[in-house]
Amino acid sequence: MMSRFGFGFAAILSLLTHLLLFSQPSSSLPLCTDFRAPTISNTQLAFCPYNGSVCCDSAKDLQLQNHFQAMKIPDSTCASLLKSILCASCDPFSAELFRMDLGQRPVPVLCNTTNSSKPVKSSFCSTVWDTCKDVTIINSPFAPSLQGKAGSPITSNSSTLTQLWQSEGDFCDAFGGTSTSDDDSLCFDGQPVSLNTTETVLVPLKGLCLEKIGDGSYINMVSHPDGSNRAFFSNLPGKIWLATIPEQDSGEALKLDESNPFVDLTDQVLFDTTFGMLGMAFHPNFVQNGRFFASYNCDKLKSPVCDGRCACNSDVNCDPSKLNANATSPAQPCQYQSVIAEFSANGTSSNISRAMNANPAEVRRIFTLGLPFTNDHGGQILFGPADGYLYFMTGDGGGRGDPYNFAQNKKSVLGKILRLDVDDLPSEQEINRLGLWGNYTVPRDNPYSEDKELEPEIWAMGFRNPWRCSFDAERPHYFACGDVGLDHYEEVDLVTKGGNYGWRIYEGPVLSSPQQQSLSSTGKLASSSNLILPISSYSHADVNKNLGSAAISGGFFYRSQTDPCMYGSYLYGDLYAYDIWAAAETPKNSGNFTTTKIPFSCAGDSPLQCSSVPNSTLPALGYIFSFGEDNRKDVFVLARNGVYRVVRPSRCNYTCSKESVVSSGKPSPSSPSNGGQLARSQMQWLHFLLLLLVLACLY
Repeated sequence: MMSRFGFGFAAILSLLTHLLLFSQPSSSLPLCTDFRAPTISNTQLAFCPYNGSVCCDSAKDLQLQNHFQAMKIPDSTCASLLKSILCASCDPFSAELFRMDLGQRPVPVLCNTTNSSKPVKSSFCSTVWDTCKDVTIINSPFAPSLQGKAGSPITSNSSTLTQLWQSEGDFCDAFGGTSTSDDDSLCFDGQPVSLNTTETVLVPLKGLCLEKIGDGSYINMVSHPDGSNRAFFSNLPGKIWLATIPEQDSGEALKLDESNPFVDLTDQVLFDTTFGMLGMAFHPNFVQNGRFFASYNCDKLKSPVCDGRCACNSDVNCDPSKLNANATSPAQPCQYQSVIAEFSANGTSSNISRAMNANPAEVRRIFTLGLPFTNDHGGQILFGPADGYLYFMTGDGGGRGDPYNFAQNKKSVLGKILRLDVDDLPSEQEINRLGLWGNYTVPRDNPYSEDKELEPEIWAMGFRNPWRCSFDAERPHYFACGDVGLDHYEEVDLVTKGGNYGWRIYEGPVLSSPQQQSLSSTGKLASSSNLILPISSYSHADVNKNLGSAAISGGFFYRSQTDPCMYGSYLYGDLYAYDIWAAAETPKNSGNFTTTKIPFSCAGDSPLQCSSVPNSTLPALGYIFSFGEDNRKDVFVLARNGVYRVVRPSRCNYTCSKESVVSSGKPSPSSPSNGGQLARSQMQWLHFLLLLLVLACLY
């Protein structure tokens, strides 16, 4: 019986593992092996043949040269191959070449035709074997122990490939791989990565068709973690509603009862022109644990629990007593605060997925931060789809032009994206000892692990007021944020670990005024070199000539098949609702984007009537507050005048060559389509396999 159980358990465990790993995403976004963005070098490295966008500085280049020389390779042809392999760590795509998402490896994946039917540029792995198999290499990077493979014990640090591996097949099974378009994976063929620009064909975008499905004005939308066709909507005063989203082409409106909110937090939230509930996030395991989080502002004069540490403090060379010396506001220093609080839906329903209400009592305070001024405080929160950590977007604290240069100060949490672990909670003693801002721990791979001058919570820096960030549903390394500018430019940033996005040195793609460029001599300030410029931007003067003003609302990478011509583009808009853009990556996986301003209109058969801007065909959205995405990956516009959804182009008489007739069959109201259906199918398989496991235990 035990042997049968052991066999069944092993088999089912293998199946479970295979299923869970079946659709793991891959990405070729330019990233280094430490998952940071490459830096720009104006000169070629002395040893490795890389310049421009590189993952090595001169110190790393010298280290690689010393490593190469220490191997003392007697054959010049083999030596040339080994040099190229070592230098692959300088390639701007080295994170993908070394498959860093799967763990550390000593060499990049070598292109190999023997382990796949798919064509690649060359069988570089075979070339390495044929050239170097009988060449002695000291401290070879191809030792089996370094690859985690079985092999003969190494009795000397000097060896040949034939001493380490029984055959070319074994060698290339261990170190070889392919470059495929299916999952965007790359392999190393002896040369710096060169993307195929001929594969990128931009489909002309004729226009974006919207339908109005709701009359309410909301500032946040989050899809239900259970994968259904429901989503949470919230407003600035502090209410959250649970709504059912109608099927495409159903002619139905959003089902949302404003008289029955999911939770009402208005008693905790300070609601004013620049304050309110700015973000909400539901734990990835919400269906099991009922945990959700709200990001809002509070007034410490009105709430005894609104008592966080002031962001203006001696650590960042800021004196709180001087904050309002020249201000007309009578507010006390750091009177207003940014808060992340945890709440729970536990106990409100026997099935959390079906809970229609939650408890408004705070479970714990995750973060409390005293704000130096009354504007530019960001406030969005969301969970990373790949790591499960909570990301918190903070503005520079306001004061016009970031007068204390918080965004470039490594010791300030203002003007940053913070990354927090809200599952591994600290004790009160740890909070005090580590100087934390609340109940969280810091992920060990945050950038401070390599840069001790950084505050541990910081993931990226150099933002003015990040307004709406999102992860690409297909490529979680693609993390895009809209950042609101000051006087001239709005921008979209592709955020990576440890990246510095320039404010207040840059505003958008251009240098700021000399006064804002200047870096004070106080504080741990970031270097003005290696700043990362936006992937897309627009000028205030170009979009709003009358007011000369603008404010970006960041959006989403469009991953629905509803408008196939828009697929893969990053959609975003401007607050004043006259302009929406689509940014397409060209070539694919390059990190370079081509942006197009696209016409948009409202479908004549919209479930709710759309009004138009006077003397214009544009729908009267009022203001674009945010964008949203549901479990079907359809994209929504949250506007002052209602909720709008992107629909088939033909409903607005736009032409899309990729659009096809959609089946009239409608999925179950509780079931998502597209990616959500796949997730549900996988869960059904998991339940089936777990049942087999139980049966194996019983019999």
